[in-house]
Amino acid sequence: MTFPSRTRILGDHAGALPPTGVSLGLLLLRLMLGIIMVGHGTQKLFGWFGGPGIDGTAQFFGAYGYPAPKAMAFIAGLSETLGGLGLALGLLTPLAAAAVLGTMINALDVTWDGGFFLPKGVEFTLLVAVAATSLALTGPGRYAADHYLPVLRANRLAYGVAAIALALVAGAVVLLIRD
Repeated sequence: MTFPSRTRILGDHAGALPPTGVSLGLLLLRLMLGIIMVGHGTQKLFGWFGGPGIDGTAQFFGAYGYPAPKAMAFIAGLSETLGGLGLALGLLTPLAAAAVLGTMINALDVTWDGGFFLPKGVEFTLLVAVAATSLALTGPGRYAADHYLPVLRANRLAYGVAAIALALVAGAVVLLIRD
């Protein structure tokens, strides 16, 4: 059994688009993750979908020791909403993934004691964080707005690693300023 070469699969040039099946898989992942994050973000920002809105989210952040809880609620809601929109559209995918990942780093800290497979468990938050990280590294595929931004296509891995580093630093800084 012979395996196709990387050149045959990805093409001859740097930043080649992934095969159609891979791109369709990435599209499905981006759409679902993006829609879920937009939903969670708008719950925080506007109280949509039965969410607490800014004031309720601020109370939550205050209870967990975050300074300026209303500002933190706004930042979290905006990060989830705009990051989710970016992922769904495949627009500035590394930055959108960083917005989601940075928020999930703090959510992981809050949910970590919930264990796995429990009502307030960590598995959903962990799945979102890993999915965002994966999209930062792979790029959005050919069915994305980023397809029209050649610089992101050609430097996909470098931008992905930089976005993950940004998310880790931003998430850690926010964790460090908590009481």
